[in-house]
Amino acid sequence: MQKLNLSQTLSQKLSPQQIQFIKLLQVPTAELDARIEEELEINPALEEGREEEPEKSQEDDFEDSYEDDLGRDDNELNLDDYLDDEYSGYKMQGDGNYNPDEEDREIPISSQSTLHEQLISQLNFLKLDDRQKIIGQQLIGSIENDGYIRRDLEAIINDLAFSQNIETDIDEMEEILRKIQNFDPAGIAARNLQECLLIQLERKEHPDDPVVVHALSIIHDCFEEFTKKHYPKIQRRLDLNEDEIKDAVNLITRLNPKPGGVSDGLVRTQYIIPDFILTNNSGKLEVSLNSRNAPELRISRSYAEMFDAYDKSDKKDKKLKETVTFVKQKLDSAKWFIDAIKQRQNTLLRTMEAILQYQKEFFIDGDETNLRPMILKDIAEKIDMDISTVSRVANSKSIQTEFGVYPLKYFFSEGIATDSGEDVSNREVKSVLQSMVDAEDKKKPLSDDKLVKMLNKKGYNIARRTVAKYREQLQIPVARLRKEL
Repeated sequence: MQKLNLSQTLSQKLSPQQIQFIKLLQVPTAELDARIEEELEINPALEEGREEEPEKSQEDDFEDSYEDDLGRDDNELNLDDYLDDEYSGYKMQGDGNYNPDEEDREIPISSQSTLHEQLISQLNFLKLDDRQKIIGQQLIGSIENDGYIRRDLEAIINDLAFSQNIETDIDEMEEILRKIQNFDPAGIAARNLQECLLIQLERKEHPDDPVVVHALSIIHDCFEEFTKKHYPKIQRRLDLNEDEIKDAVNLITRLNPKPGGVSDGLVRTQYIIPDFILTNNSGKLEVSLNSRNAPELRISRSYAEMFDAYDKSDKKDKKLKETVTFVKQKLDSAKWFIDAIKQRQNTLLRTMEAILQYQKEFFIDGDETNLRPMILKDIAEKIDMDISTVSRVANSKSIQTEFGVYPLKYFFSEGIATDSGEDVSNREVKSVLQSMVDAEDKKKPLSDDKLVKMLNKKGYNIARRTVAKYREQLQIPVARLRKEL
C-alpha cells in the first residue's frame, strides 16, 4: 500500500544573475574583452557605445548581491527598467585614465617554421629514394617537441607496415636515424639524454681535443656517476686529475639537453595585463582597476521601444506577445550582464583594498620579508564575503606595482612560528633559505640538516621535512647535486 509522507528539505540554488557574476568574477582582465564580445554577439539587446544624448550624472551604486525579481509579474513590462541611465552607456572606469580614442592594440605573434618542418627540409637534401624518404618522415614525425625519439623503433616499423605498407627492419631504421641525427640542431633525434650528449660531443670541431675525449669517456663509460655528481668515482675510474675532470664537466654542462626546445615552433609573445594598478603618492597607496579593455555597454533603445508598440497594439495578438516575451528575455539578460560587470568591479576593488591593507608594509618597500601570513579566510572575513569568492579573485588576477607585476596568489601564505612567539610568512622563510643557498660554498654545499640549524639560529622554528619541502618548491636540488668542482 502506498503511503504519502511530508518531508522538509533545505537546498541552495543560484539564480541566473549569481551564476553570471561568478563566471565573470573569475575572468582576468586579459580575457574580459573577449567575454564581452561574446555576449554582444549572442544578445542583440546589448550594445556597445555611448548614448547620443547627455547622460545624467549620478553616483554608481554597487551592490554586493542581486535582488530577486520573483515578486514581479512576468507580463508586467516597465520601460524605465531598461532605459535608466544607470545602464545606458555604462562603462567601467576603475583607473580613471581611459581614453576612448585609444586604438586597440593586438598582441603580436611571432611565428617561425616548426621543428618538424626544418627537419623535413634537411631530409630533402639527402640522396634518398621515395621509400627511404617515407621512413625518414616517419622517424621525424616521431620526434617530440624537446627533440627526442622516445618511441621504440619496433613500434615505428609496425606503423610503417600498417599505414604506409612499407616493410623495413631495425638495421635500415638505424641507418636512416643516424642520418637524421646529423641534422641541426645538434643532438636531435636522440633516444635518451646520454645519446643526445654523445651526438653533440662527436660533432665538436676538434674531436681529438683531450677535453672532448675525456668528456666522451665520462658520458660513455660513467654516465650514471655523472648524473649523480660522483666525481671522485669518475676520477678514479678514468684516471683523471682534478683539472682534467673539471674541464670535461664544464664542457658537458654547456651542451644542450633539449635540442628541440620545448615549443612546437609557434612562438607566442604573451603579455601579462595586470588587473590592478598600484600607485604610491608620497607614501599614500592607491589601488585602481585596469579597465581599459571593457567597452561602454548600454541597453538597446530600439529593443526597449518595442514595448511601446506592444502597449499601443492589441495585447491579445499571440504572435506579438511571443515576440515581446523574447525581447524581454534579452533585455533582462543584458541588464543582468551589466549588473554582473558592475558587481565584478566592486568585488575586485574590495578584495584588493583588503589585501593592500593587510600587506601594506610589503607594498611600501617591496621587501618580501615584510609579507605577513595571510590566508583566504583572513580576507573573506575582512570584506564579509565567502572564501570561494576571494579564491576566484585571487586565482587569476595580478597587480602592477613599482616593484613589478605580482599575481594575487603571491600574497597568500601560511605562518611559521618564531622564537619570539610571532608568526611570519613562509615566503619570508623561503627568501632566507634561498639567500643561504646562494651564499653557500658550492664546493661544500649545505645539507638540509645544516640549513635547519642555520634557520633555527635565526629564530625560525622549522623542521627538516619542511626545509626539504620549501627547497623543492624553490626548485633547489639536494646538496650533492649543487656541488661544483
